[in-house]
Amino acid sequence: MEYGASSPSSAATARAWLEQKSSSLGLFIDGNFVCPEKRETLTVTDSTGGAVCSIICAEDEDISSCASSASGGFKAWSELSGHSRAKVLLRLASTLQRYTQCVSELCEVCQSPCSPAVLIRLAQYCSGWAQLRDTLLPEWAPRGVGAVVVSDDCFFYSIWIKVFPALAMGNAVVVVPGVKLAPAALLLAQLGVEAGLPAGALNVVIGDGTVGVRVAQNKHISFLTYSGKQQDGEVLAKQMAGWGLPVSLSLSLSAVCPFIIFESADIDSAVDGVIEAAFKKKKDWQWVLCVQESVLDSVVSRLKLRMTGMKCVPLVSESERGEVDAVVKEALQQGATLVQSCSPPASGSMFPPTVLCGLAPASSAAVTPPPGPLLPLLTFRSAAEGAALANRTPHGQAASIWTEDLTLALETAKSVSAGSIWVNSHSVTDPSLTQCGRRDSGNCTDGGREGLYQFLRPSLSPSLPRSTPSSLEYSTFGSGASTFMIPEACSVSSVSRSCSQFVGGKQCKADSGCSRAVQAPGGAVLAYCPDGGRKDVRNAVEAALKVHPGWLKKSPAARALSLFSLSDSLEKKKRDMAASIQAQTGLSVEEAEKEVELSISRLSDWAARCDKLRGEMPLLPQTGCALSASEPVGIVAVVLPDAKPLLSLVSLLGAAISTGNAVILVPSEKYPLPALDFIQVLQASDLPAGLVSVITGGKNQLTQALANHSEIQAIWYWGSKEGCQFLQYTCCSPLKRLWLHCEEEEDGDVGRYWSLSSPSLQEEMWREAVVWKSVWIPTA
Repeated sequence: MEYGASSPSSAATARAWLEQKSSSLGLFIDGNFVCPEKRETLTVTDSTGGAVCSIICAEDEDISSCASSASGGFKAWSELSGHSRAKVLLRLASTLQRYTQCVSELCEVCQSPCSPAVLIRLAQYCSGWAQLRDTLLPEWAPRGVGAVVVSDDCFFYSIWIKVFPALAMGNAVVVVPGVKLAPAALLLAQLGVEAGLPAGALNVVIGDGTVGVRVAQNKHISFLTYSGKQQDGEVLAKQMAGWGLPVSLSLSLSAVCPFIIFESADIDSAVDGVIEAAFKKKKDWQWVLCVQESVLDSVVSRLKLRMTGMKCVPLVSESERGEVDAVVKEALQQGATLVQSCSPPASGSMFPPTVLCGLAPASSAAVTPPPGPLLPLLTFRSAAEGAALANRTPHGQAASIWTEDLTLALETAKSVSAGSIWVNSHSVTDPSLTQCGRRDSGNCTDGGREGLYQFLRPSLSPSLPRSTPSSLEYSTFGSGASTFMIPEACSVSSVSRSCSQFVGGKQCKADSGCSRAVQAPGGAVLAYCPDGGRKDVRNAVEAALKVHPGWLKKSPAARALSLFSLSDSLEKKKRDMAASIQAQTGLSVEEAEKEVELSISRLSDWAARCDKLRGEMPLLPQTGCALSASEPVGIVAVVLPDAKPLLSLVSLLGAAISTGNAVILVPSEKYPLPALDFIQVLQASDLPAGLVSVITGGKNQLTQALANHSEIQAIWYWGSKEGCQFLQYTCCSPLKRLWLHCEEEEDGDVGRYWSLSSPSLQEEMWREAVVWKSVWIPTA
């Protein structure tokens, strides 16, 4: 059956609302529309290029006023009970229901279509979490005022999947939408105040490409989340380096996602799904079609039949048309064949739905397909090859799997590295489904319970302090010569002990051949440790890559036994470890022994948690079922703190390996001896060789080496403000997950953080060690 023509919309209700505002929209600050004078304006256009309305651009004084209002709004909003916040969000859902037509028409006329029913469902879902936050998340507190920056190419829903959960957790929000998204965002902000949101709890400011950065740099902002293209997200993250602000990125607009058709699929349904996903006017992602060779001819013939008579799809601009033409020309030169619905026009910004058949997996058309109605087609032979082909993309945002064999579907879903996977369907969304980016598709988790934690922090955990960036030369950070801390009066020959680092399951010297002095608090040299560098990091990563797949295959129960073995090994050496801590830090014998006992207990805690990791089956409003489960991040580099050198080590090590990660540890530069003595504990355990590496040396030098290694997926860092700033700037491409702590700015007894047995602190460590995958399985 062919799709019928859609009925034209008059958009009369939306036009009437715009006329009330004289077709000139201001900013939404402190619960009111604000139209400051002598401001630049931007024009919102419809699909024909006609003017819809004008929007005022915010200047610095407007941003300052908005941030101050948001700070006051946060105080009023966060002090309400969870029940009161839930009632406001429920009233907002009812208000959206009342103004459904206006919201829908305004989104449509501004070329940012969104179903109001989806927003209503989201508001209702988040109201439930607002009600339950104090009960189910008692040790977590809202972060404060958040900046939600969304590019013009995103869907309107991309704003509210951030805003509603942030409000539900008690935060205030400043929304910075793209120009096309701005009118509908302003309307929803107005409806929020009508529903009972305190003035300042939800604000909207619009402007040029710098307004998002200027908002985020205001001292009242506590966190920043961005949705849009990968390149723009990288630029924004670099601009925010050094400001002491947690930054989460959702870069799904740039994501390339596999659409996998197995020979056991219902081919007709699969082809219909391809047509719907790949040739929409505004797509969620760029799709790559992966077809099993045995059904290739059947799929191509059905594609030709379904594409017959399909009209050209409008592109954003003629320059985008030029990109598509260039990719098609290159693919034809490489031997590809075209399947097109009609001939492309000689000029203009229109292009017909096109399938590129016979491409090599390394073709640029398959690796980075341009925007537009262009679908690369690749082939595979076996199921394992199909999963490997799907994992070639650097993004890992989503995947669609088509087969009538449920076992094959689940095995493939487990093998494909993507945050959202649909079986015999595509692009199904619901607020209860977790959406988690992988690799270059972002470091943000949205939806479900897991999506709430980006807007919360443990009440007892120190937060990254706000600051201004240091004058830092990123290209030379960590490249200076090592400082060898040898006292002038010390004779090298008088120190008998020379320590080794631990790489690939073996003790070894640094590749540089150099050593550093390990000093007692009084300045005496206790030992010499290797001065590691880039080559040592590379060796550690290579060892981790070899052993990590085998560690992943181990059952949670087997990982628990390995961690209990590590705990037992530590207990057998507790006297030696206590002596090491006492000699290195100058603590009393009692305090050193207490730290070792806590370390043994902490390892046992992580061992016990191995087979208690949570997964769930979300309850969905539509037919079908879904699975949501945590997976390890991959290779995690941990730059350890000075405080509690053994307890902090085992706490972070246990969190990482209990969830299935491989770990590279960089001990405290000031107190490395307990970590070096812990190597004997690692050797006595049954952990696989190479799973854990310990590299000593200069903190800045090793941080620089870790940040620039593409196979490291996450870095947990305790160190200087400059080190935090360097990591925020450098770890944007390739994108790494960062967990940063500035030891210089932490107040009070920092060692107390590690000694606490608060569930939220261990929960925080565990969440930093995992990513989430949701699998949607339709039943009808």
